Amino acid sequence: MQALLLEQPKTFRFIDVPEPPPPGPGDTVVRVHAVGICGTDYGGYLGKMPFFSYPRIPGHELGVEVVAVGDGVANVKPGDRCCVEPYINCQLCYSCERGLTNCCEHHQTLGVHCDGGLRPLFTVPARKLHPSPTLAPAQNALVETLAIGCHAIDRGAARPGENVLVIGAGPIGLSAVEFARLSGARVIVMDMAASRLAFVREKMGIADTVEAKGDGSDGATLATLTDGRMCDLVVDATGSNVSMANALEFCSFGGRVVYVGITQAEISFPHAPVMHRREITLLASRNALPRDFTRIIGLIEAGRIDTRPWITHHVPFADTIRAFPGFLEPASGVIKAVVEMPS
Repeated sequence: MQALLLEQPKTFRFIDVPEPPPPGPGDTVVRVHAVGICGTDYGGYLGKMPFFSYPRIPGHELGVEVVAVGDGVANVKPGDRCCVEPYINCQLCYSCERGLTNCCEHHQTLGVHCDGGLRPLFTVPARKLHPSPTLAPAQNALVETLAIGCHAIDRGAARPGENVLVIGAGPIGLSAVEFARLSGARVIVMDMAASRLAFVREKMGIADTVEAKGDGSDGATLATLTDGRMCDLVVDATGSNVSMANALEFCSFGGRVVYVGITQAEISFPHAPVMHRREITLLASRNALPRDFTRIIGLIEAGRIDTRPWITHHVPFADTIRAFPGFLEPASGVIKAVVEMPS
């Protein structure tokens, strides 16, 4: 069978790989139906994702169907449609012992540290499957993106009536917007691209948006929107060290800042006049937890999250190499591209 290999930055090729053997105890073999493309995949393609290793079969946002199960598997059965929690944890380290499976000390993300789902069949631990029989494959592939935002908002402990600023209106930022809104907070979105802010207003119903300019006017606009209080919670989803440093300026006294974007650069900010004076709490948010996947499936099934605006582009597996570079172009209008795997 064919798999898509990212051999090195900007170099994809199709390769032949063997079909997986029958699953061992606790494992499953799944057929991949849909693969979402996210910022991690773009970063891996460009050589800018710090955790990515090469050569690698990408693909961690997955809508799959169970083909076979090994001994001891009770949570899924052949024929079940599932989303995949792609964070393979060791189950033995101190983090895993405390239930912090998202930041296992020996963590491996499918499609990043180990091979992922851009192939028709592969083996995955049954404990990483979340069945969702009513969701379409592309919706299942979207669950992991939403889980990142869900976890970030949980880390920031958004509360009803608070001002929550999400910086960066890409897929991860938009997933944070979804859960900030569900928390009952007032949501404000900041981005440099007017087209993304228009999407937030028109497709997600967020009235308050701020165009980031870096000349101080964005802070002034934010102050006006919040009656000078600024924001109780600021979630930075840009991956820009400059934006992440500036995020503290938008935070209220006693507020919280969550970094969900990833940068390889150093982040610097004044301590005494900003962080100390305002007693700001600074948090990182990595991956997501099993409960986030369960929650999201229920929210989509209940109609509380509308997935229709999210998936803007579909591409057949065979056309992925040709189409992928175009998804990086701002003019493409991509929010979420989904690779449709052969039946």
